[in-house]
Amino acid sequence: MESLTPKHMFFTKGVGFHRNKLQSFELALRDAGVEKCNLVQVSSIFPPDCKIVSRDVGEQELKAGQITFVVMARESTDEPHRQLCAAIGLARPKNKTQYGYISEHHGFGQTMKQAADFAEDLAATMLGSTLGIEVDPDAAWDERKKVYKVGANRQFVSRSIAQTTRGHKDGLWTTVVAMAVMLLH
Repeated sequence: MESLTPKHMFFTKGVGFHRNKLQSFELALRDAGVEKCNLVQVSSIFPPDCKIVSRDVGEQELKAGQITFVVMARESTDEPHRQLCAAIGLARPKNKTQYGYISEHHGFGQTMKQAADFAEDLAATMLGSTLGIEVDPDAAWDERKKVYKVGANRQFVSRSIAQTTRGHKDGLWTTVVAMAVMLLH
């Protein structure tokens, strides 16, 4: 049997508005470029030796109807002007032969930067936890080098993607999504 370990991954995000909640979600998926796939939500391990590709490259690999594994953050509201967010964070050791961790975050009232930073810190903290290392994101983050320094000689690199918007002024359902899309080839 062929391995289901992803070889490539890309990040995407989207927003949708509609009078029906489900259709606002579908429009957010369309905005994210993955509406033609059968999405399967998976938990949060970034595979060793997995390569991150651009959204454009990743979308070209998608085929209508294919089963597509994603780590997805999703939030919806029908409250006018309510700020909502969805974000995905990734933390992985600098050594690409080791696995990393992907986090999902969704909620209300955060800016895009706040949501993205939170998801990134969450991924670093959770990766540290799986490796038995306590990570304080505020103390471990090296702004100049853009890495988390953890333990004696470990460094995590990180990134994130976030989508925020305000609930539609006329009370239409508003949905935001952010996801890491995993490709098996």
